[in-house]
Amino acid sequence: MAIMKCLAVLAIGSLFATSSTAVQDTKTEIHYYEQDNVTNRVPYFDNRFHIDANLDEITLLFYRRSGTPPIILVRPDGSKLKVNTVEKGKVEWYDDKTYDMIRIVRPMPGPWQAIGAILPNSKIMIVSDVMLEVEPLAEILLSGETLKVTGKLYNQEKAIDDSLFNDVVQLTIDFYSTNNKGYDNFGAEPVEVGTFRDDGYELDEYARDGVFTGEFELTFSAGEWTPVYRVVMPMATRELRQKPVVIRANPISLEVETTRDSSSFHKVTINIDDSFVDPDSLIFQGKITYPDRQSEPFAIMEGSGKTRIKEVGYTEPGVHRIKINAFGHTKNGREFRLVVPDFTFNVEREGGPLVPSIEEDTRSEAEKQAAALILKLEEEKKARELALQEAKAKREAEAKAQAEQNIMLVVIANVVLIVLAGVAVFLIRRKKQ
Repeated sequence: MAIMKCLAVLAIGSLFATSSTAVQDTKTEIHYYEQDNVTNRVPYFDNRFHIDANLDEITLLFYRRSGTPPIILVRPDGSKLKVNTVEKGKVEWYDDKTYDMIRIVRPMPGPWQAIGAILPNSKIMIVSDVMLEVEPLAEILLSGETLKVTGKLYNQEKAIDDSLFNDVVQLTIDFYSTNNKGYDNFGAEPVEVGTFRDDGYELDEYARDGVFTGEFELTFSAGEWTPVYRVVMPMATRELRQKPVVIRANPISLEVETTRDSSSFHKVTINIDDSFVDPDSLIFQGKITYPDRQSEPFAIMEGSGKTRIKEVGYTEPGVHRIKINAFGHTKNGREFRLVVPDFTFNVEREGGPLVPSIEEDTRSEAEKQAAALILKLEEEKKARELALQEAKAKREAEAKAQAEQNIMLVVIANVVLIVLAGVAVFLIRRKKQ
């Protein structure tokens, strides 16, 4: 079983009361006050703890009421540590709305005190070696199936059952391609598939029980992948890599024989690849959406062999969509549930294909809006070009008319001048006579 180790020393809560005892760490020793039914709760006014000498580093974690200011630490000499006045390189402080995490290098030995709205039900906990234990994945994994994986946090081989501590860490699951050229996922980008949860929702059975449950769908491409689990804390991140696994292609495929006879049925065949699954164990639950957007659920509970038949009544021409979930056993007996990729088929009208086509009908609303916008812009562009052409033609016609008018004026002027010259010559000759 895979184990992740996150090396840190965490002192959580506040320490107080009368008799002290020691908790031994592999490198250091921290004295704190003994817990019992009374002293395991943090008081409002006396949040004290003791740090031994020769301690190289310590990380303190204090829970406080949501939205309250960060706490203040009072050192043995009376000096104070605040979030905005810490010495860089010696103190690292992370403040969240519900807790403070403080890492101190070579802390001052002696009695310390924390001042702030620390939760009264905070419990003392020394965490020196955080480990994540995760169930290994199954040998046969199928593309499209939903997996449930559980993990548990340990502190020096003891389970951490502090519910508040779960708010400090985040557990994520990623898949990395092994870049094996023999598989379809060669060169694929890493895929973040989900996070571990301990909140009682979805596949997590009990909230705050210390058991983290990861639920995710293998909706990415089949191939060889390396699962990577991460423990992320404000001041540290550690990874757990399990051995590579091979995700097999979805074993379910569909095909259809359509009809245009209103008294007949479309024949949908569900094909089962039995390379890794037991075909006799499979049952199906699905939904058919007809061209008029009406939907009808269905289930196939019986049958054996590598095919199942579903008859779909003829209603009208158009696009039909089928969604199916499959439930069954793998060859080695593991139960699984998976989602079959959506299947679409088109029933054409008499005398020609259905308009709109499948491609047009299956486009998303955003794609349709984008296409309409592009068409509108093209029409506007054509309208502007036509308007420019018309304006140009109008200007050319006006210029031509103006030129003709100018020529006519010149001709008339010349004729008038010639006539006037003739009259003048006539008058001069007559005068001489």
